[in-house]
Amino acid sequence: MRRCSTSVAANLAEGCGKRGNNEFQRYLQIASGSASELAYHLLLSRDLQFLSSPEYDTLTKELGELRRMLTSLILKVDLDRRTG
Repeated sequence: MRRCSTSVAANLAEGCGKRGNNEFQRYLQIASGSASELAYHLLLSRDLQFLSSPEYDTLTKELGELRRMLTSLILKVDLDRRTG
């Protein structure tokens, strides 16, 4: 879980350092994939009782907010890439 959660931020940072929106878009997609991987690990951790249901609910809610922000950024960059 640490690896995929840090991968989200690391890919955002790396994408910001690339030239052009095409490469940035690629790194945003990788970050999104890492967020999906984290969602799976949270679910598995709850199912294996490493996380309580309240802990899982809190973390899943926070991850959902992150994923919504990331999706909005992906859409914005994609629109900018297509229009100019």
